[in-house]
Amino acid sequence: MKLLDKIHANAVKLNQRIVLPESHDERTLKAADIAYEQKLANVILIGNKAKILKNAENLGLKNIKHIEIVDYDTYPKIAEYADLMVELRKKKGLKKEEALELLKNPLYLAVLMIKAGDADGEVAGAANATGNVLRPAFQFVKTAPGISVVSGAFLMFVDDKQFGEDGLMLFADCAVHPNPDAAELAQIAVSTGKTARAIAGIEPKIAMLSFSTKGSAKHEMVDKVVEATKIAKKMAPDMEIDGEMQADAAIVTSVGKKKAPDSKIAGDANVLVFPDLQSGNISYKLVQRLAKAEAIGPILQGMAAPINDLSRGCSVSDIVNLIAITSNQAGRK
Repeated sequence: MKLLDKIHANAVKLNQRIVLPESHDERTLKAADIAYEQKLANVILIGNKAKILKNAENLGLKNIKHIEIVDYDTYPKIAEYADLMVELRKKKGLKKEEALELLKNPLYLAVLMIKAGDADGEVAGAANATGNVLRPAFQFVKTAPGISVVSGAFLMFVDDKQFGEDGLMLFADCAVHPNPDAAELAQIAVSTGKTARAIAGIEPKIAMLSFSTKGSAKHEMVDKVVEATKIAKKMAPDMEIDGEMQADAAIVTSVGKKKAPDSKIAGDANVLVFPDLQSGNISYKLVQRLAKAEAIGPILQGMAAPINDLSRGCSVSDIVNLIAITSNQAGRK
């Protein structure tokens, strides 16, 4: 069974409540319809109920009428959520009137549903920029214990099965944090290791990438990766983490043996942690285009609850897959 099939099958078993705040987006409605049909999640849509049902009818979608729709104008928990927002942001001086106004934004309403325990995860971003999706999440859901940085991992499937775990690798951070310091980079590594276990079902072998392998070059940029590796090992002694390491030493067995003969993962890494967002984002897109790899993500890591951000150029199938992935994240927390 392919990994995506396994993810979908697990999502069916877990039956998590996944909220979709972009009900005005045609792709989101179609994905919700499919997710309901395939029982990937207990999907919740946010928006004007009459408009949603009308749009669904126009699109020929048969399942939307069976899906829970949260309408700000009629939802009975709005005042309760506003009170929760005020409590959580009292140091910032948030007033109830301001909270009620914020809740008119479906992205805020979605995260308050999660915070209040009325939803397990969120998928958004088809019609909103990443910053708009993450801002409410940072303010009210916040990061997981021991983690201060959110990052984005991609599942990368390459045809050559000698790489990674039978052709599967995880790349991070390719989506969120521009220039993490050593402590933040360590957190990204550990978070990606947890994603490898929870979503991919593989035991992580994490390579901390650099332009140097085990002291072959000297530079402050290398020093950051060396320090991050030390911190990550202390954070997660149950994970195989090594660095600093060049990409070829990380994934090519013959090169790994030559450049890092004492490493347990050199040449066999299945998780690549890039030193900054530039290198991560460039690398995943090059591998995707030149090697014709399938890239699934970004899967957001480090939040206290799974909140995933789509590309605004996403397809319906991208949304469906991310609903399934988010269900897996929520069910395994």
